[in-house]
Amino acid sequence: MSVGWRTPAGPVARALGPADLDAALALCAVDPVANVLAAVRLSDSAGRPSFGSGAWGAYDDGGLQALAWVGANVVPVSPTGRGLEAIARAVVVHQRSFSSLVGDAPAVHTVWSHLAQAWPRPRQMRGDQPSLTISGTPAVAPDAGVRQAVMGELDLVLPASVAMFTEEYGYSPLGSGGAYAARVRQLIEAGRSFVRIGRGPDGPRVEFKAEIGAFALGVAQIQGVWTHPDLRGHGVGAAGTAAVVEHAYALGARTVSLYVNDYNSTARAVYRRVGMEQVGSYATVVL
Repeated sequence: MSVGWRTPAGPVARALGPADLDAALALCAVDPVANVLAAVRLSDSAGRPSFGSGAWGAYDDGGLQALAWVGANVVPVSPTGRGLEAIARAVVVHQRSFSSLVGDAPAVHTVWSHLAQAWPRPRQMRGDQPSLTISGTPAVAPDAGVRQAVMGELDLVLPASVAMFTEEYGYSPLGSGGAYAARVRQLIEAGRSFVRIGRGPDGPRVEFKAEIGAFALGVAQIQGVWTHPDLRGHGVGAAGTAAVVEHAYALGARTVSLYVNDYNSTARAVYRRVGMEQVGSYATVVL
């Protein structure tokens, strides 16, 4: 018998099981760009014994209204906003800690409004991260030198990835017990890490990198875009991003997306040059 959390006159939240997978993915598919992070976690975990420990849904008489993937990160989904209070209550009871709350901005803000008193003050609150997409030919020529990374380049890709993360968040990701390095390796093995390798004063180096960090429901989400500091301002980022867009299409994506901090005017200008347009907003609460 599952345990549920009901809000007054509202949906009941409970752990999701394999029988709920189709409904959960259908809920994500209402807005696949906004919900690709949750969709990929649901799809990747389908059939595993631990599936029910990582996914929570809020049901009422009309069916599944909201869900959240609950793991190292919490990723909420609710096209209408209904059910998110019940999801937040379930997270409080079920999950003792997580590193971030991330996803479609309205859902993140609603869930956090119910969690804020139960969790420590966040390290960072990124309340408006424009969600950008492209579904056609990039507006700039792709860099033909951008290609899939190979495992023999891990020693080059990992430092570039660490540099990107440290610039983005202000601290190194290498204190996570090897999880970050494992993720970089996993993306290379999956053929979803893309690099341009050049030669610097000290030998070979990554000049541009990005990953397809999430891929579900026909949407490929680009993550971890980084250009070597020596090459910024010369069009490397735009051409490299355009190349990753084309690689994503080759892998079967119909739409390519990413999200960017609202205050990062330089990156936003790069993505506009590529031809990406805003379709919504993400938000991230970093704990």
